[in-house]
Amino acid sequence: VCAVGLCGNTLVIYVILRYAKMKTVTNIYINLAVADVLCMMSLPFIALQLALVNWPFGEVLCRVIMTVDSLNQFTSIFCLMVMSIDRYLAVVHPIRSTKWRKPRVAKLTNLTVWVVSLIVILPTMIFSGLNKVPVCGIVWPEPQDIYYKAFIFYTFFIGFFLPLSVICLCYLLIIIKVKSSGIRVGSTKRKRSERKVTRMVSIVVAVFVLCWLPFYVFNVTSVTGSIKPTSAVKSTFDFVVVLGYTNSCANPILYAFLSDNFKKSFQNVLCLKKVAGLDEMERSDSRADRSRMAHDAAIINANLEAHNTALLNGELQTSI
Repeated sequence: VCAVGLCGNTLVIYVILRYAKMKTVTNIYINLAVADVLCMMSLPFIALQLALVNWPFGEVLCRVIMTVDSLNQFTSIFCLMVMSIDRYLAVVHPIRSTKWRKPRVAKLTNLTVWVVSLIVILPTMIFSGLNKVPVCGIVWPEPQDIYYKAFIFYTFFIGFFLPLSVICLCYLLIIIKVKSSGIRVGSTKRKRSERKVTRMVSIVVAVFVLCWLPFYVFNVTSVTGSIKPTSAVKSTFDFVVVLGYTNSCANPILYAFLSDNFKKSFQNVLCLKKVAGLDEMERSDSRADRSRMAHDAAIINANLEAHNTALLNGELQTSI
């Protein structure tokens, strides 16, 4: 998981920074990739602790690793939430959202995601440390049981349930919009592109849920006393933890299969297939997109003016 995740996410970051065509508003993916790279860098330390049954690296590094590990957990779901909101704006409000869906706003949003994630993981940063063994973990003050249970529910609601609710609401509104809309203004190429991006984001979200849902379900059921701590339960927990980390190496693979832009950029970097003119295509595509946006807005304004004039003249007898 560490090797695949580190190579894959580093490649994602490189192609987004290298090729102008990848610098779109929806490429908040780079935020997700950075979080995954940090998580992958912490995995060898966690693996060594499991192998040695103690932590030989000192308390400072323990606190750093615990912070980075938790940061990935929250930053990932918050990034997916932001990406889903972006998809909602692009599909449901394609014209009005253009003033918000800009690279500058995306960068500010990225910064906000990291700041909020750091605030959310403050309990981990404060209470991380070594116990008597010594093993690196979260050392809760007394009463430890109460603090532990509160933390489990806190991470479940803030780091999974609430963001996932926002994500589901966004896709529900997208589905309603697509089903209820008739002929939509805009070029066929642009609509096809938006559908592909929306499909990719939705699959990335679905894979995240599949990877992390067992972990959260296991944690919540364990603190409610629904399961007994046996060797089989411990093995199951080990599996769901690995499954959660696996999500960090799944995203680059999904991008390669689901996004034409990522696929071409990956092929170019890995010398699998030479794709020339990626930077030039971005400049021409950007001009074409701006032209289409202006054309679409002009058509909508013209239709609205004609509609209002007809209403004033009493020519429309029925409502839409």
